Amino acid sequence: MAREFDRNMFIMLLAIMIGIVIITAFIGDIIKRSDIDRIEKNFTQEKEDIIFKNENYTNNFMKSTVILFQAVDDRGDGNNKYYSAYDDYQKITVEKNIISFESDKTKIIDNCEKAMNEYSKAYNNFQLSIKYFNYTKTCTDYYKYLEALDLFINLSESGSTFSILRYNASSYLKYLTENLILNTENGTISYDENVTEILELFNETILLIEQESEKYEDIKDELDEYEFFDEIR
Repeated sequence: MAREFDRNMFIMLLAIMIGIVIITAFIGDIIKRSDIDRIEKNFTQEKEDIIFKNENYTNNFMKSTVILFQAVDDRGDGNNKYYSAYDDYQKITVEKNIISFESDKTKIIDNCEKAMNEYSKAYNNFQLSIKYFNYTKTCTDYYKYLEALDLFINLSESGSTFSILRYNASSYLKYLTENLILNTENGTISYDENVTEILELFNETILLIEQESEKYEDIKDELDEYEFFDEIR
């Protein structure tokens, strides 16, 4: 009877031990699977974050550069009108025919106004490109991209300053032209009022334009030569 009891006790203890082992293994498997699920979820989230940042970076970089190129085009259109007005202004100062004088005068004023309009658009687009380039910087932590974006921002800021200076020059040229008069009696051309201050501002602006133009070209050259990717070693 005692043997039967001992055997039953042994079987019961063995069953309990096996049960504990199975339960422990089961719990361990649950924990392990939970860790795997957590790792997979974290990996999936990280992957989604990377994809989201890459898409945002690409979209905003493309949008920034498109706006920048539009600003450059606007400024180019403004330059065409400004140079045309300036060339005509040089010619009109020696004009003797009153009909040609008035016709050229109207043409210069019109081109100055059109130039001012284009420079205004260029300035706004340069400013908008700066906004998008700055936002694009939040979509990457790669130092090469950040350095390149800073160059684009510097280029846009210089282009913005350049556009304002050109706008001012066009405004001064328009004012000077509006005050030009041709004396039909002696064929001399003069200003209807004292424009000394405007002439000084115009000449100062031309010097500033030359300085800003050099700065713009230097940044552009630096950007053209910039290596966006590290060399493979």
